[in-house]
Amino acid sequence: MFNDILLAVDLGEPGSWKRALPAALELCKASSAVLHVISVLPAIDPRVSPYLPADASRKMIEEAAGDLRDFVKQHVPAGIKVQDIVAQGAIYKEILAAAEKIGADLVVMASHKPGARDYLLGANAAHVVRHCPRSVMVVRG
Repeated sequence: MFNDILLAVDLGEPGSWKRALPAALELCKASSAVLHVISVLPAIDPRVSPYLPADASRKMIEEAAGDLRDFVKQHVPAGIKVQDIVAQGAIYKEILAAAEKIGADLVVMASHKPGARDYLLGANAAHVVRHCPRSVMVVRG
């Protein structure tokens, strides 16, 4: 049914994966699909970057990559093929770009309940649903 499933997570917000991860894992098991887990870091504001060390962005990405690897080791069972992806930029744009690059059959992401405030979800899920040429599963958090 699916070959490649992209799961978007915000490691600082468990609501972004608590319900979406089990759904993605079940689909991976049923289809023998590869799970691609993406975490998107915000871009560094150009007005702030002159005050940061030259390698600040690289260090942020390396730290996030380590955190994502730890997340995957802790939450993804050994029988699931998995790839972790760290991107930096506009969340929905990076999710769409990653889905295109890996040829995802399905994008899985959480969305908050109306009225809740969250960095990764809500408007980003809506953008992905509207602009993704692939199937998107939105799991309510």
